This record gives sequence, C-alpha cells and structure tokens, in this order.
Amino acid sequence: MTASNDPAKNESLLTEINSPAELRTREVDELPDVVAAVRDHLVRTISRTGGHLAAGLGTVELAVALHYVFDTPEDRLVWDVGHQAYPHKILTGRRDRLHTIRQANGLSGFLNRQESEYDAFGAGHSSTSVSAAFGMASAAKLKNEERHIVAVIGDGALTAGEAMEGLYNAGDSDTDLLVILNDNEMSISPNVGALTNYLARILSGRTYTTVRSGSKTVLGTVPPVKALARRWEEHVKGMVMPSTLFEELGFYYIGPIDGHNVKSLVTTLRNMKALRGPRFLHIVTRKGQGYKPAEGDPLSYHGVVPFDADTGKVEKKATNRTFTHVFSSWLCDMAASDNRLIGITPAMREGSGLVQFSEQYPDRYFDVGIAEQHAITFAGGLACEGLKPVVAIYSSFLQRAYDQLIHDITIQKLDVTLAIDRAGIVGADGATHQGAFDLSYLRCLPNLIVMVPADEAECRDMLFTAYLHNGPSAVRYPRGSGPGVIERETMKQMTIGTAEIKRHGTRVALLVFGTLLTPALVVGEALGASVVNMRFVKPLDEGVVLEMASSHDLLVTVEENVIAGGAGSAVSEYLHSVGNGVRVLNLGLPDKHVEHGASNEILAECGLDADGMRRAIESAVPMPRAVESA
Repeated sequence: MTASNDPAKNESLLTEINSPAELRTREVDELPDVVAAVRDHLVRTISRTGGHLAAGLGTVELAVALHYVFDTPEDRLVWDVGHQAYPHKILTGRRDRLHTIRQANGLSGFLNRQESEYDAFGAGHSSTSVSAAFGMASAAKLKNEERHIVAVIGDGALTAGEAMEGLYNAGDSDTDLLVILNDNEMSISPNVGALTNYLARILSGRTYTTVRSGSKTVLGTVPPVKALARRWEEHVKGMVMPSTLFEELGFYYIGPIDGHNVKSLVTTLRNMKALRGPRFLHIVTRKGQGYKPAEGDPLSYHGVVPFDADTGKVEKKATNRTFTHVFSSWLCDMAASDNRLIGITPAMREGSGLVQFSEQYPDRYFDVGIAEQHAITFAGGLACEGLKPVVAIYSSFLQRAYDQLIHDITIQKLDVTLAIDRAGIVGADGATHQGAFDLSYLRCLPNLIVMVPADEAECRDMLFTAYLHNGPSAVRYPRGSGPGVIERETMKQMTIGTAEIKRHGTRVALLVFGTLLTPALVVGEALGASVVNMRFVKPLDEGVVLEMASSHDLLVTVEENVIAGGAGSAVSEYLHSVGNGVRVLNLGLPDKHVEHGASNEILAECGLDADGMRRAIESAVPMPRAVESA
C-alpha cells in the first residue's frame, strides 16, 4: 500500500477526529497526515467489504479541505452522486461503520439524508448537485440566513442536461453559491502545478478582488482603458485556463488547481468563501489517487469486490454468465448480420455490456454521456432515417428519459429497441438503483412491446424478437446471473404476446413474469400448482390468462416489480374487463423504496423467494403439501 506506511498510526489519528468540528481544531500543517489516514482507512475497509473505491480516493483532499474550511453541517455540502463521498462519510462520524457499507442495515453507498445530517441532499444518480444546491442557496437568501452552500460535481456529470440547466439558472442570479468541478479525467494536466495554484490564490484573494472590483469603477470612466484591461485579463487568464465558459454563464471562475494539494485547497476555499455571488472552482484530481493499483486501473477499481489491500489483487472466482453478457454477445452477433444496428449507451459502456461492441464496431457505437434524455431522442432520430438503434440502459436510469420515451418514441412508433439492464432488485446499490418501477411505467405506454425473459436463452431470443419488431420494444432483465440456461447460437423469433405453460396443476396457477419463474416452479411442484411463464407484459397473453382463470380457484401473479400498476395489475384489469371474478393474488415488490442489501436477502424479505411465495399462497388458499401434478 502507498497511502501510508503506518496503518496503526493512521487509525490512532482518526480516533481523534470523529466529526468535522474536531477536524477544524487541527493545524493546517497536520492536514496531510489526516489525508493519508483517511485514504488508508478507505482502502483497507473497502478491500474487505467491496464497494466504490477509485472515485473516493480522488476526493480525500477535497473532503478534508471542505470540512475544514466550512462549518458543516450548518453550511451545506452537496456531493453529486455518492461514489466520491466515502471520505466525506469517514469524516462525519461514520468511520466505525464504513465496514457495513452497502450491506443490509448498514451505511448506504450513496448520500442519504436519513443517515446523517451531513448528507445535505440524497444522491444516487448524477448531475443533481447544482440544482439542489441552488435551491438551498435560494432558500437561505429568502430566509435571510447566513449559510454557505457548496456543490461538488464531477466532469462526467456535467454531460447531463440537468447539470447545465442548474448552472444556467444559478449563474443568472446574484445568489451566493460555490460550485466545485472535480475534474478527474486529467485532460488539462499540463495546466496544473505550482504556477496555476499560485495564480488561483492570487485571483481568489482579497487584494486582487478588491482591485478588480475597484477598477470597474475607476476604469469605467475611461472606456478605452477599461476595454483594454478586460481584454488583458481575459488574455492572461486564457493562457492558463481551459476556457471562459463558466464566466460566460455568470460564475466567478477560479482554476484549474491541483485537487491533491490540501493546503492549497484550504487557502483557495477560504478566499472563495469570502466572495459573494455564483462562484466556480475547477480542481483536477486523479481517480485512485494514493493507491497504485487504482491509479493504474481506475476503471476496474471504480466498484470493487473484496481484494488484498497490500497487493490490490482480487481472488478470481468462477462466475456464471450474466444477462449483461448475454446482451453483449447478442449485440455483436446481431450487428454482424445487420449493418443498420446502432448501439447507444448513456455513459455505461462497461456496466451495460458494450465494450466488445465498441471495439468491433466503433463507427456504430455511441456513448452519449450521462444524458439519458438525449440518448432516447437521438435513437429516435436514427430510427427516422432507417437505422435500427439499440439503447442499452439501466432501469432506474431510463426513468430520467420518460418524457422522451413517450413523446419522441412511442407516439411516433419509432423502431427503437430498449435493452433494460438492472431490472428488479439490484442489491447493494439500494433504493436509488432498484429497477422496481419499469413494468409499471412502461406497460401504460401505447405502441410499446414489453418482454421479460425467464432465463438466458429466452433473453437472447427476446432481444432478437424485439429487434425484428418494426416499432418500439423493450426487453428488461435483472442484474447478475440467471438460472444458467445456455443460449442457442441460432436465434429464435418468438410470437409476440404468447405465454408458455410450464406445469399443469390444480386449484392454483402461478403466472410468472421474468426470472422468478425458477423459484415459482419449486412452489408449483410443492403445491401441485400450475405454472405459466408469461414472457410478455404487453401485449398480455389474454387467452392463457382466461384459460387459467377458468380452471383454477386462485391466480397468483409473480413479478420483480412494484405491485402497483405492474404486470399483475394488467392481469387483474383484463379479468375485470371480461367479467371473470376469479380470485387473484398479486406478489411483487412492496409499496416502498427498498433499501440496500444482498439481492437474495431482499427478495426473501419481500416474500419473493420460494418459501415466501408458498406461505402467501397457503395463507390465501390452504393446500396440502406435495400434491401430485394433474
């Protein structure tokens, strides 16, 4: 490890800093030791538990400096997302619980207002910090409260429209707000060093700002001199700064400066704290800073499983083929046979399985950044011109483009295929990332086909079917591995809207949507029940539903989606419309935001494992055990 040579000394130091108030009692010269201790604790803890690492390693100095300069939690600190905020958690009284992060009843992997008063705004998805912070700053102004508001946003998050909307609005006001850009792409590294750190301190200092403000008055009486001075200032600043974009938006811009020089950060933050109005500080950091393995491969160390902290090595374990792998191989196979296929992702190339496609078909691959709205409408534009776009997107990220899906895709009946990953329970990422709502918000849209595969082979066939369908279609599949059904090399086009009866039984029929078919078959065997793999949420196989309703006492719908408005609701609505009064039991996710934990544990808590399903059925219709199949 390179964060520190003495872990025991690091831990001893951190035991004396249990809050930002205690941090602020230290001398500035002690802060580098605090930084080393926080970084060491972060690496050693996450090496045991797994979690997000590289982004947080890059913000240790920033977190220390912010809590040292600002009076948190009275001053509001708004972190964008939460990957970068693990050091913030360590410094705000949660160090001893960091080992519980992303586990059931443990710390959230993101910012959570219920978890700590220092988490000013909850954040799991990116690009919300500026808007939220501007809202807080406006509230302080309206209430005549003396409070500093700081937003920390990453350069990737600036690719989202919401971030720019927040900047446009905040920059056009006289509200006191400090926005800090954490730029960790190193694209401007030549401009970072002693000279620019010195200039940042000068430009943000009281002497310079007083002269600058005064010159506006004095030189204002001599227009040619004022114009010359302004051009000279812009020329000098332009030599060491990437652009004047943020000043054009209305912000007082300082930077870029070295985000790993904690003393320089403290000086600059103190100077900027004394200023008023919208301010913008640009810092450059490095993902994985201070831990050599993460510095060398920040992508692999973004989200990690447990590893050896001293070597960085991860014990290789055999893993089953995931649904993301299925999508990845299907996309490349489909692209080989149809040059109209275009692959699109909103900044999730690795997570959504587009790495291989991007390498094999770089001209047909588009990473549009953290811009889900743009991704969907961009796909619509491609479809208008006869191409066949496939948008790979997480279920919870698709929520951010709902209007575009309605207005720009389904109304116009455009031929866009949605490959929706992370549907259902995602586990450790928690409430902000659970794909709990997509069946509800998709099935109400006209002109859209919605499919839910039960296994890997069916997922491949459904993607093929969706792609061949001339119109909007969606295939939603969960995170991780399925039951292990090997896909066929040749793809089969399915008949849209057809279910498959997997088991014939009596009294009870389970209508299953998706991968919960595996535990449902166990329940069917135990209770002698019929089991149907419904496969399509929209259009629903009404014939099979009516057949099951006419021959059974109880229909049980099963889905990894909220019950409200989901697939089970579609079954109930249809039966009501035809006047069939068979009893229906809907099993699905509860009417609450499901928190983080292991996926199997969460499903069990929600009654969606085999034992939970069986108990729910037996409570509704008492049945003998081990009834033979009819």
